[in-house]
Amino acid sequence: MIRHDLGPDATAAEIRALTPDPRSVEDGVRAIVAELRAGGDAALCALTERIDGVALDRSALRVHGAELAAAARGLDPAVAAGLRTAIANVTAVAAAQLREPVAVELEQGQRVEIAEHAVASAGIYAPAGRAAYPSSVVMAAATARAAGVERIAVCAGPGPDGAVHPAILAACELCGVDEVYRAGGAQAIAALAHGTETIAPVDVIAGPGGPWVQEAKRQVYGTVGIDGIAGPSELVVVSDGDADAEPLALDLLAQAEHGPDSLVAAISPDADLLELIGVAVERLVPERPSVAQAPLALVRTETVAAALALAEAIAPEHLQLAGPGAEALAGEVRNAGATFVGPAAATAFGDYVAGSNHILPTGGAARYQSAVSPATFRRRMARVSLPGDAAGRLATAGAPLARAEGFPVHAESMERRA
Repeated sequence: MIRHDLGPDATAAEIRALTPDPRSVEDGVRAIVAELRAGGDAALCALTERIDGVALDRSALRVHGAELAAAARGLDPAVAAGLRTAIANVTAVAAAQLREPVAVELEQGQRVEIAEHAVASAGIYAPAGRAAYPSSVVMAAATARAAGVERIAVCAGPGPDGAVHPAILAACELCGVDEVYRAGGAQAIAALAHGTETIAPVDVIAGPGGPWVQEAKRQVYGTVGIDGIAGPSELVVVSDGDADAEPLALDLLAQAEHGPDSLVAAISPDADLLELIGVAVERLVPERPSVAQAPLALVRTETVAAALALAEAIAPEHLQLAGPGAEALAGEVRNAGATFVGPAAATAFGDYVAGSNHILPTGGAARYQSAVSPATFRRRMARVSLPGDAAGRLATAGAPLARAEGFPVHAESMERRA
């Protein structure tokens, strides 16, 4: 059990130190991006063979419509129903976030209109490492569609046989995405950003992935927009003690299914609850081989308010509040990618079908970054008009400012309209 007498910031740093440093792959990613940028399709195929062990001909990079349709037809009906539910709910939540243009009439007579426009193209990364993630296709592609993006390109790493997982292809088909490529890892991100002979570059890249993918997104940012850095999964559970330990243990283990670098922690003033969670985890793990051996942090605090303060300092991807005392603090949460409130609100619902987006900020980025949403794929633009004598009124205020900054021609430009 981790001590909490060092204060929330120091304790949060100690908990985060349990997971690997994501920047350890920086140099390797830089070499991959440079090789792809210089070599195009040939480099992408060579990197796929060298890194993934899959030999692809350039003609096989794109997955065509017949294969997408066949994957959708062959999908287990229950899985297909789950995907359709996820698509419907994610789309509904995304559509509710779209904003109408606004116009402001200001004192000097000018009119400033703010309108949002979708980017022309988006690249979606679908992880295919420990497991296939059709749900990530839904979270990004359905949201991009709702935002109004016309061209969506999905990259997913090929399996040993050179095929993309059929569930990913089916999700692409159900989301209406027909531009799908057999490419994974940092080289896929570089291809989406810089383009190759087969893959046209995009405007924004979104999607979760491992350290190499996220570092590649960081390095290509500026050439393209990105949704943010979405690394290993994180879950912090805060409880006042009046909660059932076993469901909370299952929630923590569910996030540990994503890999051994997952951050999972339970924080509570109730030492008995923390001990029960630890015992339940030890008991449940041997029967669940999909769970990776991610380190579990159990932290006792003096109060439930202190537990929330520590969670806020961690700024986790997922935050669960369990027990009446913890749930009562839901309105005070500011630093979390998504918050799940109440005994029934398991984070796993958000991973799939709740309607919230599961592509969330990690690594403490929830302090300043949001989940994937229509805003990820849209940008705002101002349109300014100066009717009547608005220019003259504004020049009186603006010209002295321009001259004070050493830009007299700016001042002259404004005064010419007065």
